[in-house]
Amino acid sequence: MMLKEQNGLQALETESTGKVFVRYLIPSLIGMFMMSINVVVDGIFVGHRFGEVALAGVNVAVPVFSIFIAVSLWIGIGGATLYSKSMGAKRYEEARSVFTHSLTLIFGLTLLLAAIAFGFRERLALFLGANDETMPYVMEYMSVLLACGFAITVQNAFSVFVRNDGNPTLSMISLLVTAGCNIVLNYVLLFVLDFGVAGSAWALVGGAVIGACVLFTHFMRKDSTLRFTKPRLSWKLARSTLAIGFPSFVAEIGIAVFTAGYNMAMVRWAGTVGVSAFSILNYVHSVMLMLFLGMGSAVQPLISYYRGAKLHARQKETIRIAVRTAFGAGLGIFIIGSVAADGIVSLFGTFAVEVRELAVTGIRLFFIAYLFMGVNFVMMTYFQATDQVRMATWITVAREMLLMVALLFTLPHMFGTTGIWLAIPLSELIVMLTVYAYVRRRSRATLPVRPTTG
Repeated sequence: MMLKEQNGLQALETESTGKVFVRYLIPSLIGMFMMSINVVVDGIFVGHRFGEVALAGVNVAVPVFSIFIAVSLWIGIGGATLYSKSMGAKRYEEARSVFTHSLTLIFGLTLLLAAIAFGFRERLALFLGANDETMPYVMEYMSVLLACGFAITVQNAFSVFVRNDGNPTLSMISLLVTAGCNIVLNYVLLFVLDFGVAGSAWALVGGAVIGACVLFTHFMRKDSTLRFTKPRLSWKLARSTLAIGFPSFVAEIGIAVFTAGYNMAMVRWAGTVGVSAFSILNYVHSVMLMLFLGMGSAVQPLISYYRGAKLHARQKETIRIAVRTAFGAGLGIFIIGSVAADGIVSLFGTFAVEVRELAVTGIRLFFIAYLFMGVNFVMMTYFQATDQVRMATWITVAREMLLMVALLFTLPHMFGTTGIWLAIPLSELIVMLTVYAYVRRRSRATLPVRPTTG
């Protein structure tokens, strides 16, 4: 049952830390899950309406959507962290200035990037993998996203700020409405009005606009502090926003590196069978990834606010609860994967025996990563919210880039495809150990020095 909102941000100081964490956690998990299905919905409708070539075209253009999401999280998380810190310190005008600046920055940056990409959209399509067959569909879908994708970034960033202003439930509702409208609009534009593949992109943009309208109702709340002020550009504030949010941007980019790295490794060591087996796991992994991203999103407003309010005890208790929750969730997922791997593969259809066997083995091995992944996401968010950006960046760069790539190059030579499946689990474990060592060293450095006697 969803917990009721209580006096917005005031509840962060009056309710128990456990209750506050759950009140932010549940909407965040649901909202992140709904965000993850938007492009999947587009693919389902396009595939059923226009066939596999059109579906391939949409898949080629999907990285454009991923870039918009990455930019929105980059500025949204960075700005929202500064916003909550200012709110905790009761510097309300400063918080509003941060909010306005962040929305202005994300709007301007998205338009600039989109304008540049639109001018080179054919080259961009070829770079992303379009060929003569898929090019018309890629151009239809991509052109709409590049022209109107700013709506997606603004809505997503606005959702982060509303959550940080003590209204996580409305943020979740906005993402639910966005996904629901995307489904309805896809059906209407593709099957009723016959807009072509471009109609699916328009549905994605239209859902984002409607979701943003839902978020604007936050301004009607009596306890809402979120307000627009006169826009002004501050290079100092922009640098702080971009620096703090950079790990979130890298995390989104890391997803693309992970997919490409595993696909290339599987092609080399297991051929088409390996790629097919990995594609099954990757669909499951995308859902699990949203689960852990949701946990991080729930922690960020709380840690930022407590830091600004100098409520250090509540800050420490929150991160303890979050780490335990992340590890518990990871343990549960690992057990499910170990017991029900065959059933999970069956959810995606009937496959050749060699594909099924490799996918089942992959799930059982890869799911070991979830024992550590949630803890790493939570700690990354904690380091972001407490201005330890270098450590947050290390976590994001190491787990799906540096260590993963290095392990994909070495482990298969020793263990074959088993080494490929174990690359991410080992990467996550190594990163978690470095986080533990870092926290231990910081704790020892802050211990008071005992006076000597004699």
